[in-house]
Amino acid sequence: MKLYFATGNPHKLDEVKKMIRISLYDMQPMSELGFEGEIAETGSTMKENALIKARFIHEKYGVNVFSEDTGLEVKALNGAPGVNTARFAGEDKNAENNMNLLIQQLADHDDRSARFSTVIALIMNNEEHVFEGFVNGKIAKEMKGTGGFGYDPIFIPNGYAKTFAELHYAVKNEISHRYRAFTKMVEHLKITNKSLI
Repeated sequence: MKLYFATGNPHKLDEVKKMIRISLYDMQPMSELGFEGEIAETGSTMKENALIKARFIHEKYGVNVFSEDTGLEVKALNGAPGVNTARFAGEDKNAENNMNLLIQQLADHDDRSARFSTVIALIMNNEEHVFEGFVNGKIAKEMKGTGGFGYDPIFIPNGYAKTFAELHYAVKNEISHRYRAFTKMVEHLKITNKSLI
């Protein structure tokens, strides 16, 4: 049985496949449905955006689907970039530009605490479910590491001295916001379908 991931980001699909293995479901990107475009994220919250993407694919193709929206919330910036995380420095979604802008805006702030949040929207058998995951940390003063993607080179999770981009992917996947949200989704699938392993 196929379960589609409403994302055009191959990094996210790879990361999720490394995190979870669901024997009954063959996880596929939405491109397998023939959809190559972008789904407009017009919501004012991450939950709204996750639901928008899942509903779009479900209504268009009638398949079981999940989507996620992730945001970085920085305390000193009143929760920004938040829902605008991917487009913080512009519509081109350039990760390096986003990080440089964030470092610049925090230059005069002593409080560099931040939180990554992931919201997953699952539509299974025409029923909607939402799962959330969080990880607290702080913003580094410079980019470090070559792993991961997005803001990983400047996010240091609490309890660690390295950024997500410096940590081995297996370590990151065990503590990340995305992992915590997806673990909740997997547990839900196991409960609702006893044939899952």
